[in-house]
Amino acid sequence: MTRFHRRSTFLGLGVLLLAASTALLFAFSAGESFTLLDSEPSALSTAGRLAPAPRLTNGFKNLDPKYKRASYGARLRSFIIGGTWLIPERQVAPLPAVAPNVPALRANGHEATVTWIGHSTLLVQLDGVNFLTDPAWSDRVGPFGGLVGVSRYTPPPVPLEQLPPIDFVVISHDHYDHLDEPTVLRLARHFNPRFVVPLGLKAWLADRGITNAVELDWGESTTIRGLTITCAAAQHGSGRTLLDQGHRLWASWVVAGSKRFYFAGDTGYYRHFQDIGAALGPFDLAALPIGSYTPREIAHSVHISPEEALQAWVDLRATQFLGIHWGTYMLARERYDEPPQRLAAEVERRGFDPKVIWTPKPGQTIHW
Repeated sequence: MTRFHRRSTFLGLGVLLLAASTALLFAFSAGESFTLLDSEPSALSTAGRLAPAPRLTNGFKNLDPKYKRASYGARLRSFIIGGTWLIPERQVAPLPAVAPNVPALRANGHEATVTWIGHSTLLVQLDGVNFLTDPAWSDRVGPFGGLVGVSRYTPPPVPLEQLPPIDFVVISHDHYDHLDEPTVLRLARHFNPRFVVPLGLKAWLADRGITNAVELDWGESTTIRGLTITCAAAQHGSGRTLLDQGHRLWASWVVAGSKRFYFAGDTGYYRHFQDIGAALGPFDLAALPIGSYTPREIAHSVHISPEEALQAWVDLRATQFLGIHWGTYMLARERYDEPPQRLAAEVERRGFDPKVIWTPKPGQTIHW
C-alpha cells in the first residue's frame, strides 16, 4: 500500500469514526406515556406556583419518578440496525413552503402572529415585541459548528438577516437541533437580542462572547419590553457531549402579555402539562412537538407523539394548537409527513375543531 493510499485510508476511517461518534451522541442523548397518579411529584410548589427543577449532584433530573431513558444497549442497537445518521434517509422530501411577507412582519406593531421557520424555530410577535424560539438556520446541526450531524431537508423560508429586529430568544435546552451555535452567533452579531435560557446555559453563551443573557430555573420569570417570560418544566434531558449529560437544565417557556403563549421545546408526556396549565394558563396558543417520536423504544420518555401532544394541549388549557418539531431535520424514523397525518386523525377521533389546530407550511404566518 502506498503512502497516499495509507493516508486516504486513515482519513476515511477518521471521517467514519467522527460520524459514528456524532451519531452515537445524538442516539444517546435521545430518551409511552405514564399513568398519572396523585402521589407522583408535581411541577407545582405547595404555594401553587411552579416548583424549581429537581437537582442531582452534577446536574438536574426529571419530575417523573418512573422516568427512565432507554438502555444504552437499546440505543446502540437502534443506531446500528437503523440509525438515520449514517444510513441515507429514504423517507424525506422538502416541505412546500411559502415566502413570508417580511415587510408586513417588520411593520407589525400590535398583532399577535407566529411564523414557522422550521423544526422548533418560530418567529413570534406579541404586543410589538419580536422573539424567536430555539433558532436553527443551519443546513446541518451537530458538533464542530455543524461539520457533522443531522442534515436539513427543508430549507429556512427566509434568511436570518431579513427578519424584523429580534428583541429576545428563548432556548429550551442544549441539544444541537435546539441550540445551533452558528445560528446563535449570527443572531448575536446581527440583532444582539437578549437570550433567555435555562440554568447552565448562560456560561455556555459567555464562553462564545454572548453576554446579553439571563438564565432561569423552573418557576422563575423575567420581563422584557412588557412581556413576562417564565421558565417551566419539561421532561427531557441535555448534553452536547457524552460527558455533560444532564448538566444543564431543560425547559419549556411561557410568554405572557396581552395574550399567553406556550412553547414546549422537547418533552415527553407527564403531568407537568397539567400543572403549567393550572399555574400559568389558560393559553391562547401552545406550540408543541409532534415529530421525532420514533423509534418509541428510545423516544417514548423524551418525545411526545402527535396523540400525546393533543392531550398536552388539553392539559395546558390552550385555545389554539401549533405543531412543531417535524419536517425539517433527519432526526427520526417516521416518514416526514406522518406527524401531521396522525395529528389530523387524532383531532377527528376526539372531535376537536380542526380550525384551531395548526400544522403550517414553513414560512406561513398565523394570526393568533
